[in-house]
Amino acid sequence: MSDWDFLHDMHNEGYSPDQIMDAAACGYNPAEVDIDALGYSSDDWEVIDDEYISEHFSVNPELVSIFESLVVNAESFYALTNRYLQIWGELGELFAEIEYGIKRHKPHTKGSDGKLGNDFIEVKTISPEKNKDQVKVKRAGNFNKLLIIKINKDFTFESLIIARKDLPKGEGKYATASWSNSENRK
Repeated sequence: MSDWDFLHDMHNEGYSPDQIMDAAACGYNPAEVDIDALGYSSDDWEVIDDEYISEHFSVNPELVSIFESLVVNAESFYALTNRYLQIWGELGELFAEIEYGIKRHKPHTKGSDGKLGNDFIEVKTISPEKNKDQVKVKRAGNFNKLLIIKINKDFTFESLIIARKDLPKGEGKYATASWSNSENRK
């Protein structure tokens, strides 16, 4: 019996393809794990809306204003000091929330940063300071899609989404995704 036979068992027991895909992504059947027994209270978890998010999602205008202010302040700080503020990850995740309508998980949630429709999204940001246009992502993460946000030296933002199945195969702890080898840029 292999480590992945539980996926066949889930299929035989009538689990949906999405539930089986989530189990394959995290390496176990989430329905069989008692989160409360592991010391986590299910009362503390954010309820995630599984409805399909259309192109016309609504974004909190205050969030947009804060994001724009953070970008302006980071740019002003750099112009004054020739140093970057180290807020790249948060800027990338805010951009993902505003541009794509991603519903972010609570802080410190392991495995992914948010959800878009039925997809768990991992957000990685490439800052202007990086020498290489690539990111590393944990293979063990619970995500279906990788969203790479690239912040350019002029503080403009670009993005691309890579399906997990399209990440390079390998056996290490991390998979490396390269910006230059991808085509689905926004």
